[in-house]
Amino acid sequence: MDLNDALSRFERFPLLDGPTPIQRLSRLESRLGSPIRIHVKRDDLMGVGLGGNKLRKLEFLVGQALAQGCDTFITTGGLQSNHARLTAAASARAGLACELVLADMVAYEDEAYAHNGNVLLDQLFGAAVHRVARDADPLLAARQRAGELQRQGRKAYVVGLGGSSPLGALGYVACAAELLQQERAMETRFSRIVIPTGSFGTHAGLLAGLQWLGGDARRVRGYTILARQDVARQRTASLVEAIFSQLRRPGALDADAIDVTDSQLGPGYGLPTPAMIDAVRLLARTEGLVLDPVYSGKAFAGLLASIRAGEFAAGGSVLFIMTGGSPGVYAYRSTLENQG
Repeated sequence: MDLNDALSRFERFPLLDGPTPIQRLSRLESRLGSPIRIHVKRDDLMGVGLGGNKLRKLEFLVGQALAQGCDTFITTGGLQSNHARLTAAASARAGLACELVLADMVAYEDEAYAHNGNVLLDQLFGAAVHRVARDADPLLAARQRAGELQRQGRKAYVVGLGGSSPLGALGYVACAAELLQQERAMETRFSRIVIPTGSFGTHAGLLAGLQWLGGDARRVRGYTILARQDVARQRTASLVEAIFSQLRRPGALDADAIDVTDSQLGPGYGLPTPAMIDAVRLLARTEGLVLDPVYSGKAFAGLLASIRAGEFAAGGSVLFIMTGGSPGVYAYRSTLENQG
């Protein structure tokens, strides 16, 4: 079955204005003395909710919610969740009420973290926010809230962390096709496609799409920002298998296709590292682009380390998928403003 035909079986609510652009980072190359061409795919440049990779997933998730006649969308995440912020924005665009069940997942005590960034935007987009303790089960709380709404005669759609269900991950299956079309138009082929790996949906979707289309899934390198690499590898593989099952595609992912490392994780999820801070500052000061401190900052730090270590053949090209999350910069003010 053709991939477009397979994806057309699923309802989608449009949240993107078309393919996101690929841009070359020439000034960064010059600063690094890089022997390779460095590009970014700007998945932060999307029109709804200040953009970000979660919108690709939400096209499918909101589409299903509307198809099922739901009036409320409920999801979970950490206090500064980009997915929560974009869910609130996408729900507003779709005319759905939105409720967010957010846990204190990060041991980062700071006034700006508690009230600025995505937290402020959740409120601005009209979401009802439910805070739960760090050791609570946010998804259980979300389902309980859906039950309360059902007893009131309403119908809620519930999705967990990152929107990274097999359905949500189809957003990056579709992105894989978009990326291959862009490579053909540019008459280039990226030797590496670098991404942050959080709740596994972006990574798994790209792997599934590239394998389906013969685009060599082994090119994708994920820098895990949440789980250790053995857990990330297992969870990503399981999600790819679920994606293939959902698309009614026989076969499985090549065992050696999952390249994921926790080399940039540092002390844990959402906790700053010196390499992340340096990466955020370097890209801002060479290209005027803003990486977020939790996801793309750490993954870009990994890409920079690979370039400096001479891991790429001279004359080639690499692509970094810039997944958004720039509101997080404001939540990490005390970390970023004290750097020279």
